[in-house]
Amino acid sequence: MDYRISPGKPLIGTARVDGDKSISHRSIMLGSLADGATRITRILEGEDVLATIDAFRAMGVEIVRDDQGYLVHGVGIDGLKQPKKMLDMGNSGTAFRLMTGILAGQPWSVTLGGDASLSSRPMGRIIRPLAEMGARFESVEEKPPVTVTGAQSLKGLRYEMPVASAQVKSALLFAGLYADGKTEVREPAPTRDHTERMLSGFGYVVNRHGAANEWVSLEGGGRLKSTEIEVPADLSSATFFILGALISKNSELLLPGVGVNPSRDGVIGIFQRMGGDISILNRREVGGEPVADLLIKSSKLHGVSLSHDDIALAVDEIPSVAVAAACAEGVTDISGAEELRVKESDRIATTVAGLKALGASVSEKQDGMVITGGNLEGGRVESHGDHRIAMAFAVAGNVCSSQVQIADVECVATSFPGFYDLYSYVGLDISIS
Repeated sequence: MDYRISPGKPLIGTARVDGDKSISHRSIMLGSLADGATRITRILEGEDVLATIDAFRAMGVEIVRDDQGYLVHGVGIDGLKQPKKMLDMGNSGTAFRLMTGILAGQPWSVTLGGDASLSSRPMGRIIRPLAEMGARFESVEEKPPVTVTGAQSLKGLRYEMPVASAQVKSALLFAGLYADGKTEVREPAPTRDHTERMLSGFGYVVNRHGAANEWVSLEGGGRLKSTEIEVPADLSSATFFILGALISKNSELLLPGVGVNPSRDGVIGIFQRMGGDISILNRREVGGEPVADLLIKSSKLHGVSLSHDDIALAVDEIPSVAVAAACAEGVTDISGAEELRVKESDRIATTVAGLKALGASVSEKQDGMVITGGNLEGGRVESHGDHRIAMAFAVAGNVCSSQVQIADVECVATSFPGFYDLYSYVGLDISIS
């Protein structure tokens, strides 16, 4: 299945994007481990999150969908049951890595697997510290499928992450729930703090310390209390609409209820540094997470230089930033983005290839790319099964000189099943073939 986009339409209106994927995953996981029933509304019903729901159902958790959302009947921290077959996490690296932390504390073995893309991604950064805590792992070259044999009692760990990663941090904190003593994780740069916020929301004490609050820690052996969660709109999904309104002439979009957690809102700051007209309105908190309404207008963008610290707060949004850079005046230099090499695709290589396919001036670096802004042409972009590549370049199609084709877009359903309908609603001339 391919997208075809014809250029030149203004993007106008109000668009409520789908629920936040990171929070949706964690709400199912922590709700399953809590004592009592947790109500979750506005959850993302993409393939990745549905895979997480299926995995916990396979481990004995009753999860019911009704007209209000989902009701998760938690089994308690020690109530999961050994599944009868491999847990298939589909395309979700987040679910796979966080689940590994939970499974490290179970008194049985299970195999975690996924699709072809997930099976190519390295998991060593998760496996090694969890092995230090006492879990055992079997895999080929530390890639999925991975068989996890949990420890009857994990050991608390003091761990300094060599690379900033919210997924590694979260996996270790989840394992720490089952550990004797304290589990401490040091971040070399700030990463998403959804796990810490949500653990606190479920009544679990999480501490921050260090000169820059770079250490996060918890004591094992506690309990999680059920709660109610309203999932905010996903900023990563909203980014495609922010991008579209910024680069398309005569456009103005309102995006209500978007999560603006300061540990992951870096893309807003990057676009504003590029000259983007983005107004942050009606700031508020929903379930402990900061949200706001975003008003975006067409803008004349200019190039910027981005470093490792910028990437840490916007790692999933870099393909969209790269498209914006290709439409901006001047040069954008992206460095410190090595993490993009091990996403759903090698996102440095696939982003560069996509930009070149549309006639952009771009050169690849080991840790990023250099983009000289200009005019984009039409052409065919290969998604390589990567949902963020597919969506970012679909949006780019609105400002190209002729029609753009995005190949193999089934992957979009993993994170944003409503993308096509919602973008059609605000004006993008997009069709499926």
